[in-house]
Amino acid sequence: MARTNGKSEAGTGALDPEHELPASDDTAESISSAAAGITPGVRDSELEKLKAERDALVDRLARLQAEFENARKRASREQQEFRDYALADAVKSILPILDSFERALQTSKNERSEIRSGVELIYKQLQDTLGKLGVRPIAAKGEQFDPHFHQAIELVDTNRAPDHQVLEELQRGYKLKDRLLRPAMVKVARNPN
Repeated sequence: MARTNGKSEAGTGALDPEHELPASDDTAESISSAAAGITPGVRDSELEKLKAERDALVDRLARLQAEFENARKRASREQQEFRDYALADAVKSILPILDSFERALQTSKNERSEIRSGVELIYKQLQDTLGKLGVRPIAAKGEQFDPHFHQAIELVDTNRAPDHQVLEELQRGYKLKDRLLRPAMVKVARNPN
């Protein structure tokens, strides 16, 4: 074949390999499978197996990603709960001091002195500090008895109060955010009727 300037002549019918269009996909597949000696039925079954394997791997990857995301969220939530409730033991050890302040203030109700006002001030500061940390007292007197927040020390037979109403609070209960630190010790009304 004689070399020219890279252009094929229009009337000769000679093909230039540089400017030749590629064969279509169907033609290329049939040529490549025929060249490899693979029949179309075998090629299709191989293709189906590969597609099924690919789908299984994609599904497995999606499940592992979801599992990893759930584990990450769970660890984050556990860390946040730890931070939120790390104070629980320290606050529990302070509650008896708060009880002592309350008893001291109850015994000297009628007495007005500088010592009493100082004790009241310290008690108020302690309550404010615990309040900032998320510690809240549990309402008891006059409330309906709730075994989740109240601990019944005594049942009192009376007609003056509805059944299962808290008559008296013997020791105040506290919560840290939503977690119970200590239940309130109470006397509960019981109607004999």
